Amino acid sequence: MPHSTAIRTLLSGYFPELSEDQLQKYEHMGELYQEWNQKINVISRKDMDQIGLHHILHSLGIAKVVRFPDHTSVMDVGTGGGLPGLPLAVMFPEVRFHLVDSIGKKIHVVNEIARELHLHNVTASHTRAEQVRDKYDFIVSRAVTRLANFWPWVMNSFKKTGLEHEGLYYLKGGDLEEEIAESGLITKAYDLKDYFQEEFFETKKVVYVPLERPKK
Repeated sequence: MPHSTAIRTLLSGYFPELSEDQLQKYEHMGELYQEWNQKINVISRKDMDQIGLHHILHSLGIAKVVRFPDHTSVMDVGTGGGLPGLPLAVMFPEVRFHLVDSIGKKIHVVNEIARELHLHNVTASHTRAEQVRDKYDFIVSRAVTRLANFWPWVMNSFKKTGLEHEGLYYLKGGDLEEEIAESGLITKAYDLKDYFQEEFFETKKVVYVPLERPKK
């Protein structure tokens, strides 16, 4: 099955609300990653056959646990080639996404893919999260480092408007008990296997770090 058809079938099965325009964007995104990856290694080469499953659908695991309200803002930290930010930006066209990475050539790829897909809700910067001065309603990231290291980079980047569900949504795999304990953070972990049936998601999670401690 060609990649693009596989991507359409995969995503429409899990997100029946996706429009034709969104499905076409996801198909095109898969093709663009194939093209770019031959020039700049943004995704591990052995993974390219599974771009839909391992990258686009994995990124959209966040959309299974939170729906970003229109006109809110999201920063994707350590976005690499644009994951999870670009797939989420297609899913939430009325939400502003700022994708940051410390590697310039990866941000170049992000900008080119966003331009090709006409994603007017995406900006991308070659910078580190700690140097970003803007504030955001939500922050997302995919397994950049241990949570204890990551949280200090972003803890001052939230708007803190009291919006429901605001906070960090972190895609991670494996046994996270020790890592979460080490971070000292209040978290809620969502198992992606509860939403997606493929074996790839068996140990994958979205770790949510809310901004306020839950009220008793």
